[in-house]
This record gives sequence, structure tokens and C-alpha cells, in this order.
Amino acid sequence: MSNYIIGLTGGIAAGKTAVSNGFAAHGITVADADLAARAVVAPGQPALAAIAERFGARVIQADGQLDRAALRRIVFADPQARRTLEAITHPAIRAAMIQQCQQADSAYAIAAIPLLAEAGRQQYPWIDRVLVIDLPEAVQLQRLMLRDGIDAALAQSMIDAQASRADRLALADDVIDNSGSPVELEAPIAALHARYLALAAEAGATGL
Repeated sequence: MSNYIIGLTGGIAAGKTAVSNGFAAHGITVADADLAARAVVAPGQPALAAIAERFGARVIQADGQLDRAALRRIVFADPQARRTLEAITHPAIRAAMIQQCQQADSAYAIAAIPLLAEAGRQQYPWIDRVLVIDLPEAVQLQRLMLRDGIDAALAQSMIDAQASRADRLALADDVIDNSGSPVELEAPIAALHARYLALAAEAGATGL
């Protein structure tokens, strides 16, 4: 069981997946908030039942799966509906992630949380440190346009909809600069891996 958890976050197209994969290559368990979000609304899960009760059968497909497109249309048009959905899903997502991290067989675990800055660190009291994947906004913009095949205006609006770079960095205990090539991530990931192993060992020795 892991007794040390790193919250990994960053803006859209910052390279969170590449960094998560880098830690996974060192044998570290990675709990991904996006994957947890899909799991908690699977058929038979309490969150899906709560969504159906609140939003009706119109958001449930014939096979019992969540109709994500229908739900998306509702919550994007109604901020109160979005807050209601978040109140249902976010606690379940956090519970699933902490369980996965605590049950990890690695010395520490990574919790990949794209919207950590938007939610606030206080929503994740079980995280020991925050690692922010950072890059200049101009580089982020270009990568997002290339990744999604979109124009600059749309890419900028997507960036602007998230927490600012400054807000994310204000939460950081550690930062990886991902403005370079993928191979340039290897050294900082290895260095942080060694540091996190030491911190996890220290936490285990003190019983924290």
C-alpha cells in the first residue's frame, strides 16, 4: 500500500499523459481522474443512478450506458445543472482515485488530476505534494492546435476556460518544464522519481 501520493496536474496539452507514462515506466501506479470519471458512471454505479434520478431517462441509453452527448448538452447550457452533476460525480471520482492510490503496490503513487487547480487543493487533502507540468502559453497554444486540429481562436478559448498558468504554479511543490522534446522529460522525471522514493520512505519511517 502506498503511503505517499503526488498530485500531477497541468493545463490542456501540457503533456500530463507523457509525464504520467514516464513515472509508470519506473513502476509507479498512476490513478487517472479521466479514467475514474468514466468508471464511476458505468452501469450499476451509484453515481449513474443519481444522474438518472436527477436528469431523467433522456441521459441513459437503451443499453444502460450514460448518454454523454445528451448530458453534455444539458450541463453546457445550464450552469446549475453542471454544478449538480459535479456534486454527484466529483466525490465519487476522488474516492475512486484515493482508493487506487492507497492500494498501489509502488512506494508512492501518482494521482493525475487535470483540474486540480480549478477544484482547489483543499478538495484533495490526501495528496502529499503537487507536481505541475508547465510550459509557456505560446507553446501550449501551438501544441493544442496541432493535437486537436483546431484554429488559434478555439485553442485560446479552451486555454482561457481553465485556471491560469500562474494559479497552477502557485499550487506547485514541484514543476517539470515540458517546453522541449519528449526525450527531455526523462531526466526530470528520473530526478523526481528518486526524490519521491526518498520522501515516501521518510513518510513511512515516521508513520505519516
